[in-house]
Parts: sequence; structure tokens; C-alpha cells
Amino acid sequence: MKIAEISKFKGSTMCVLFEDDSRIYIHDSILSEYHLKEGMDIPERAVEEITEANDRRRAKERALYLLDGRDYSFVEMYRKLEPNYSEEICLDVCKELASLKLIDDRRYAESLARQLFEVKRFGMYKAKLEMKRRGLSDSIIEEAAEQYADEEEAFSRLEELVEKKYERYLTDEKGVKKVKNALLRQGYSYREINAVLDLYDLDFDD
Repeated sequence: MKIAEISKFKGSTMCVLFEDDSRIYIHDSILSEYHLKEGMDIPERAVEEITEANDRRRAKERALYLLDGRDYSFVEMYRKLEPNYSEEICLDVCKELASLKLIDDRRYAESLARQLFEVKRFGMYKAKLEMKRRGLSDSIIEEAAEQYADEEEAFSRLEELVEKKYERYLTDEKGVKKVKNALLRQGYSYREINAVLDLYDLDFDD
């Protein structure tokens, strides 16, 4: 395939037009890397390689942009890239970022666990479910959640949550039911919920 013209498209993106009127849009760094010039005749397989290299660059750029906002797990980043790039490119980019420690599932799990347990005050069940949803493995989830498994500390977190957010509803049976349902959605067990509500000496049947 013979290159008829190379022109600027927008920003750092260049348009490479071939004599058969087909064209590809690539970053100027890819243009330089492959030493592309007008009049060059290159095989079709080379065009495919150049296009893939450009897609790989774009995927990595996208991943770095996302990581600038927050941490991602390996699987979570893969899912973000998958709609726009091939399986091979997504996997390669995630592996590269993991090797550079820009993606680190253990670090991410520790940070996420802290947010879920200490900030959002989730119970163990919901916290683990949320960590699983983010693509973390069972072993890493268990490792990150282990420091929040102490029953006394879990009781204290739940007690504080009820005191700050739900105590005002504990005035009648309807209110107690509402609080119990809310705490179940937060991932706490009936046993944990009843233990904390027993502190309030509620004088009606629930």
C-alpha cells in the first residue's frame, strides 16, 4: 500500500492517506516510530501492525487518564478498556501498568476496604460484595477485610452508625423496622443489628 499523503488531522493525530483512498489516523509519535513518509510503499500487514500500535498507545493513554482520578483493580481497568480495544491490547496494557505498580490489587483493596468500612460504615457482607464487584479476587478481599473482622470493633462501628444516622427513627415499631432494613442493606447481619439495638432498651415489640 503506497502512502499518497500525510496530513495533520487534529491535535497530535495525523491522517495517512493511501493511493487506494483508504486512510488511517495515528498519533504523530507512531508516525515517527515507523518512519512513515509520503511515497512509501508498505505491506498491508505493516498497516495492521501500525494501527494496532496506535490502538495500544491510545489504550495506555486512556488507562493513565483514568488512574489519574483514582485507583483501579486489574479487572476493573480491563473492563474499562474492553469496549474500545481488543482483548490482547487490554490485557497487555493492564499487565504493563501492573508491572509498573500503577495497578496494584492489594494496595487498591486496602484503600477500598478503608473507605467501605471506616467511611461508608458497611457491614462485612456488603463490603466484600462491593470489593468483588470491583474485580478483586477472593483471597485479596479476605486479606484486606481481615483487619475489620474483629467483632468488638465491628460492633463499635455499627453502634456509631446507628447513633449518628438512625437513632432518631427508634421511636416506634415502624421506625425500628425501617432501621433494621436499612442496616441489612448496609451489609449487617440480624445478630449484629439486634445486638446494637438492644442498647436502646426499646419498650415495644419489633
